[in-house]
Amino acid sequence: MLISWGYSPKIEKYIPLADFPADKYLIVAKQVIENLGWSLSHVSETGLLAYTPISFQSYSEEISIRIHGNFAVVKSECVGIQMLFNDYGKNDLNLEKFFHEFEYVEFHLKDVWEESLFKFRRLIETQDDHYFEKAPLATKNKIKNVLFLFFPQKGYTVTPIIVLLNTLYYIAIVFLSIVFIAYLSLKTGHASQEDYLLEIKRLVLNFGVNQRNLVLGGQYWRLITYQFIHGSVSHLFFNMYALVYLGLMIENKLGWKKYLFIYLMSGICGGLVSLIFHQEGVMMGASGAIMGLYGAFIALLINKSFERKATKALLVSTLIVSLLVLINGAFGKRVDNAAHIGGFVSGFIFTCLLNYKWNKTFEVKSRTRYAVALLLFLLFFSGVIYFNPKYGTEEYRKLSDTFNGNLQSLNGIMNLKISLPKDVKLASIKQDGIIPVERNLLVVKQMQALNLKPEDITDRNKKIKLSKASYQAVTLMYRDINADSTYRYSKETSTALGKVFEILYKVEE
Repeated sequence: MLISWGYSPKIEKYIPLADFPADKYLIVAKQVIENLGWSLSHVSETGLLAYTPISFQSYSEEISIRIHGNFAVVKSECVGIQMLFNDYGKNDLNLEKFFHEFEYVEFHLKDVWEESLFKFRRLIETQDDHYFEKAPLATKNKIKNVLFLFFPQKGYTVTPIIVLLNTLYYIAIVFLSIVFIAYLSLKTGHASQEDYLLEIKRLVLNFGVNQRNLVLGGQYWRLITYQFIHGSVSHLFFNMYALVYLGLMIENKLGWKKYLFIYLMSGICGGLVSLIFHQEGVMMGASGAIMGLYGAFIALLINKSFERKATKALLVSTLIVSLLVLINGAFGKRVDNAAHIGGFVSGFIFTCLLNYKWNKTFEVKSRTRYAVALLLFLLFFSGVIYFNPKYGTEEYRKLSDTFNGNLQSLNGIMNLKISLPKDVKLASIKQDGIIPVERNLLVVKQMQALNLKPEDITDRNKKIKLSKASYQAVTLMYRDINADSTYRYSKETSTALGKVFEILYKVEE
């Protein structure tokens, strides 16, 4: 069994016609398709199109027979994205069935040939011979090799430009990161890995990744630039792989203006939804915008923008892939599923607004459609910006780590040996107790100046209590040791220490 690979895997065979009439070949082929139970979509004097049924093994395949000179090109091609990007031998099996049935039909049509020829000629008089240019896989079939995917052409203009921009942006970031690391090495000598990572993070921030506080602080341009930044070669490759497939399928249906509008707006809306659910960290990648194109694809299919016989197959495959992406995002690590969902929903809505076909008596002008879409976008944008406060989550995390580090110093004074000299005990309490606790009092003041999420506010309140209780405890310890070198604590000190342990236990809970 022959297995083919690709976006929509296919197998095609060139059949020399020699003295076999082209119209006779098409008549036989038409009858073969009917005998096999395939859905005939189009027939004309230069060829025909049909689709196999949808089953558990197949989304459906497009069967085409085209007459080119003295050859008949018979092709079976998968409709929609295939899992693992191969056809599992379905196309080879379709052609095997076709040629086997062809011999049988050719033999049985010889007695009614004249009648079949008359019916065929009457039929093709009513058909549009340019229909093949409108078929779902028409744009893809114009791509001769991989290099063609990077060059704009009719019906495929914006997609290759976006692919090139993403690729060049990634190369630029990698190159500048290497140069920057080399510069840091020369400047600082042997810096730690954490220092390098911190500097690289700052560099990436300057390139325009999506970050909640920066966007809410007015850097709205990040909602566009983050769509062109990728964290790895695999991240870039799989996003561009999906983008090329979607571009080949829907850019020619939408037109480049609507396609670009939906792509960018879906990416921005995905970024806005991401801000709602991610209080810290950075977000990057084109997946939000690409999921918007998946939503647009489904909207076009529901709106009957594709060949009727192929619509069901395309809808099934697109829904399956979309669900798999969302499920992977729900369980995968470091996957921004909020951006996926936001992009998908917005892409669907924008496409419906820009492309929905009303009845013939009521047609909405293009300007009105864009105006409504922009108004809806601005309402959503304003709502997210207004109702989402700027939290100091990342700054609080840093302060919290500092607080906990200071608190660890108290371990050194909890088990002081009685045999130690008084001055050593006092020095230890001063160094490992009073100084770190005083630092924590300053840390909690900085924490109080931050606008925090409810769960962080609860944690901050506990740290405030803990800082006050621990300061009281260590100062009482210092007083007791200073007054009595035998290291006996007063009842007041014991109570203060007990309160510290009580609060610490609650913090751990």
